Amino acid sequence: MPKPNSKSSATSQTAGRGQNQLRIIAGEWRGRKLSFPDGEGLRPTGDRLRETLFNWLAYSVSGAKVLDLFAGSGALGFEALSRGAASAVFLDTYTPVVRQLRQNLEVLKCTQAEVHQTDALSWLSQSKAPASPFNLIFLDPPFGKGLLAPVCATLEQKGWLADDAWIYLEAEKDLALSDIPSSWQLRKEKKAGQVICRLYRRDSAPIE
Repeated sequence: MPKPNSKSSATSQTAGRGQNQLRIIAGEWRGRKLSFPDGEGLRPTGDRLRETLFNWLAYSVSGAKVLDLFAGSGALGFEALSRGAASAVFLDTYTPVVRQLRQNLEVLKCTQAEVHQTDALSWLSQSKAPASPFNLIFLDPPFGKGLLAPVCATLEQKGWLADDAWIYLEAEKDLALSDIPSSWQLRKEKKAGQVICRLYRRDSAPIE
C-alpha cells in the first residue's frame, strides 16, 4: 500500500475493522463523525492537539481561506470549515483518501471546499496562485521525505500567502527547522510525543 501524503501526528479513533473515524470538535458540525480510510501513517491530528491549535488561532479562522496541503483525514480543514472558514482546498495523492474527502464534503453538504488529487509541491510550483491568497495553511507532510523546506519556500515565493497568513506545521520533533522563511514569525510551539507543532504568522502582520 503506498504511503499517502497524510497526517501522522496522533492516534485515530477506530470504529471497526478497516473503518476509522474522526470527530469534529466545535462549530457548525460539532460532534459529527467523519470516516477516513486505512493507510500507512494516516492518522488525524488528535482532539487535544486540534483544540490547542484552534485556541491559538482564536478569532483568525472565521472568514479565512484555508489550504490543507497534505490533507489525509482532513481533520484540520474540516475543523476550520466547521468554525467558519470561508473556503478550503484539500490536497492529497492517495486515491482512497481523496475519494473519502469528497464523500465527507457531500455528507456535510459543504460546497465551499474542493479536493485535488495531486502532489502538494508540484501543485504549488505549477499552479497559479489565486488573486486572493490563503489566510490559513495547514502543513503536515509525511515524515522523512524532506518535503517541509521546499514546500515552505514555494508557499512564500509563489504568492500563495496573504500578508497576514497563519501557517501551522507539524514535523518530527528532532527535525531541524532552520529552513523556515525569514518572514514567518513563530508565535506558538508545542511538543507532543515525537511531534513538534508550530504556528507562524507572516511578518507583515502586527505583533499582538
